[in-house]
Amino acid sequence: MKNSLLISLAVLVATAGSASAQTTIKINGYGGQDPAIVGDLINRFVKPALIKDNITVVYQPLQGDYNQALTTLLAAGNAGDVFYVPGETLDGYVATGKLLPMNGVVNTTPFIKSLNDAFTRGGKTYAISKDFNTLTLVYNKDIFDEAKVAYPNDNETWTSFQNKLAAVKKALGSDYYGACLVPDYARMGQYAFAAGWQPFDAKGKTNLLDPAFVSAFNYYTGLSKNKVGVQPSELSQDWSGGCLASGKVAVAVEGNWVVGFLKDNAPNLKYGSALIPRNDKTGKRGNFVFTVGWAINSGTKNKAAAAKVLNILTSPQVQQYVLEQGLAIPSRSSLQNNAFFKKTTPGAQNSKAVFQGASSGTVRPYYFGTQGPDWTKPINTALAAVLSGQKSSAAALKQAQQEMNTLQSR
Repeated sequence: MKNSLLISLAVLVATAGSASAQTTIKINGYGGQDPAIVGDLINRFVKPALIKDNITVVYQPLQGDYNQALTTLLAAGNAGDVFYVPGETLDGYVATGKLLPMNGVVNTTPFIKSLNDAFTRGGKTYAISKDFNTLTLVYNKDIFDEAKVAYPNDNETWTSFQNKLAAVKKALGSDYYGACLVPDYARMGQYAFAAGWQPFDAKGKTNLLDPAFVSAFNYYTGLSKNKVGVQPSELSQDWSGGCLASGKVAVAVEGNWVVGFLKDNAPNLKYGSALIPRNDKTGKRGNFVFTVGWAINSGTKNKAAAAKVLNILTSPQVQQYVLEQGLAIPSRSSLQNNAFFKKTTPGAQNSKAVFQGASSGTVRPYYFGTQGPDWTKPINTALAAVLSGQKSSAAALKQAQQEMNTLQSR
């Protein structure tokens, strides 16, 4: 009888201990402003929803080079249960086997298709986009008004857009420019997508001499003809948002991040937004989707709890909060009719254009394949050489292809 009582007490103690045991889910993400933002989301939405499950969450930002820091933690087995995965570096993480496929773990259907595609390899989705950006035409209304040229709109073609920029330059003279032209694949590549170019063929190789790429390259660099377009360095700026804020440039091609910059640096600038122009021949527009996803560590000992946390972080309630705070553009397709997008403020209208851009035309993720960021260098070098007048387009692209071949043969 005594032994039976002791056994019963032991069972009760063990059961009580099990019921009160708390699971801690660790999240890795960026430093900077993200600890405050994600911390607020965790306190507002995640922790209250998981109290009944005895799950708590801590955010541990990785300072410095995020990808390098995360790779080191994953290799050592010390990474978070849930963490950010940038779309452009997905392939490297997939190759390590450290990402848990989301198929059957999280329902991916509510999210914008191009965002799911950005994190899908071999039919498996490895992350859920937490937010994103695409590119839009952001234009200075005063410059177009002064030049008596109609604002850019969502129905522009490459030709009509170029004609408007040329008209602005002709009307306003040497002190003003039609567009800011950054020698960067991230600001030119969308035109190549519209023309039908694919960054990688079936063997993972890149063809910069593809007629589709050449036509887009020539269009973009051709916008500099007669100084209609200007590089940021020519205005003592380092990006096109700075060009726009200077009041000297009619159009910049940027994402929603430009809204906060203009609010702080050019609060009196009257601006509008439009979608990227369509290719005259294909009738399509192209765009990049810049995104970071939530991923689950394949080595987590708390898979179910990690999935619960991820589902809350990508829930409609959290995404609505993110949208209204102007922090980023959420990834759920159901937000297309959101009341926020009906506001007439410049920021809300740019957010709407960014959201629409993710589902309009040929939209490809900003990524580099297995070569990493070095993949963009031949393209960027060629753009800089042509925009500065140092080389012809043909010569610059020939050299770029040689450099790309060398890079991809390693």
